Amino acid sequence: MASKNPPRYRNDRSIRRQRYGEHPKSLNVLSLKYFQFFQKVDRVLKNGLIMSLNALTVQTAYPTPESSPPDSISHHPPITVLASSRAIVEGELTAATIVISQLTGKITSIFHSVLPANDFPSGTLYKDHTPNILLPGLVDAHVHLNEPGRTEWEGFWTGTRAAAFGGVTTVVDMPLNAIPPTTTVAGLKEKIQAAQGQCWVDVGFYGGIVPGNSSELKQLVREGVRGFKGFLIDSGVPEFPAVSNHDITQAMTELASESTTLMFHAEMIPPISDSVGDDVQWSLPPLSPIGPLNEYATFLASRPTSFETCAISQIISLAHTAPDLALHIVHLSAIESIPLIRQARQQGVKITAETCFHYLSLAAENIRNGDTRHKCCPPIRARSNQDGLWEEMFRRDSVIKTVVSDHSPCTPNLKLLPPGTSSEKISIDPERASGDFFAAWGGVSSVGLGLSILWTEGRKRGLEIEDVVRWCCKNTAIQVGLEQQKGDLAVGFDGDVVVFDDEAEFEIGVEEMLFRNKCSPYQGKTLTGSVKETWLGGRQVWDQAKGFAKEGPWGRLLLEERRR
Repeated sequence: MASKNPPRYRNDRSIRRQRYGEHPKSLNVLSLKYFQFFQKVDRVLKNGLIMSLNALTVQTAYPTPESSPPDSISHHPPITVLASSRAIVEGELTAATIVISQLTGKITSIFHSVLPANDFPSGTLYKDHTPNILLPGLVDAHVHLNEPGRTEWEGFWTGTRAAAFGGVTTVVDMPLNAIPPTTTVAGLKEKIQAAQGQCWVDVGFYGGIVPGNSSELKQLVREGVRGFKGFLIDSGVPEFPAVSNHDITQAMTELASESTTLMFHAEMIPPISDSVGDDVQWSLPPLSPIGPLNEYATFLASRPTSFETCAISQIISLAHTAPDLALHIVHLSAIESIPLIRQARQQGVKITAETCFHYLSLAAENIRNGDTRHKCCPPIRARSNQDGLWEEMFRRDSVIKTVVSDHSPCTPNLKLLPPGTSSEKISIDPERASGDFFAAWGGVSSVGLGLSILWTEGRKRGLEIEDVVRWCCKNTAIQVGLEQQKGDLAVGFDGDVVVFDDEAEFEIGVEEMLFRNKCSPYQGKTLTGSVKETWLGGRQVWDQAKGFAKEGPWGRLLLEERRR
């Protein structure tokens, strides 16, 4: 149900001009000489030279530039300049001109106005994107790229191209469903090897916790994983088994003093007695389903909200084992879980949660029988539950800090879609095309579509673009310890920039689904908000008119040891 309050963001162009026009107090008076001084400093830092303040001979706020012809750029490091009357800079909407070093890929200067091209050296790569919005590159902190081992499902090349298409400049790869999973240092190194030269955006990695791998965890931190994930219920793949209380306690003990985040797929079957409460649990079809297995209502009833509340209570009960360790609930679905997390936080437990684009935009009432493209775990719930998630998101003290894709693809045949469910021709054995929600693979494909999905649904509820940046850029960067370089447009941060047209509409067809398998519940839907360009480290990686950069890919693997 839409908010009763009028939207905080309005699309009338006259209002937008009034609200987002040039700021009268903008720093237009900054001269080219001042700008050149900072470029000189940038060049010094890039070359690794050590110079004293005296050597810089700073005497005034406008130092004398190097002697060179005014139209020459031979003495200036190459830069990229992106400007717009609307940009989200350090979380605030403002006019901005953003200067990025092409040598370091870092933002070196930001001016809170639209400076003209002639304020910069001749030949500078300059683009004024007014009235489109400049956003920080999104950080999708929950993506399954599945390589190596299941590259027919997804891969680094296709998954990161899909990300770039949708303004995602950093993805963090989950420890499953690749083979081997990222539960050992050896498994991580295989994944790193598979990713070499294939990434169109920057990529980080999570480690996994499974029974018996606690001795690997500290070294995985040293090798650069951004966090760890475990399941309290069957994961769906045999190489990544669920963990018991004993396994969780061991992992917490090992990671208690580490700069990392321990994350959980929080579903478990509520125990019927203490004697079976800690059994490793398997997710099987109910012995007595309430209806046919191809009806979504039958599947939804088999994964009640008590699965989530029970698992989250279990995790909170163990938090005392490592009181300084950050805990995180992935893909929270049930609103009944929210009070449990809020109470734990009030009691000092360091626990947060994320939700997903599909929980905020899809509702059980609209899922047709047999359309297993919607199957995921935890399941997509009723519209009233969706309204509750949005209500929580807008709270200042919300326990849901981030919104992610949980892109979990598979080959279309594993979805068991009956004929006519999808507009695409999918080759499925007729005997297996049953639309059985219990036998089909669970996972929603949406990497690269999330920004538009969230904007389309959220603007009905009063969403502002600052909210999107907080949930999908800034807070996701914090979640994975990258908040000093990702998730914001600020001096010293990576020059990852998205050019977003907040009014453009487009229909999701095959050309908009750049992930490997074109099987998604969003196919055929019309979305509002389109990414026009994506910039990674000050270089344009994606252009809606021209496609991908011919010299790509140049995405980095983020393997520095986490410090926060």
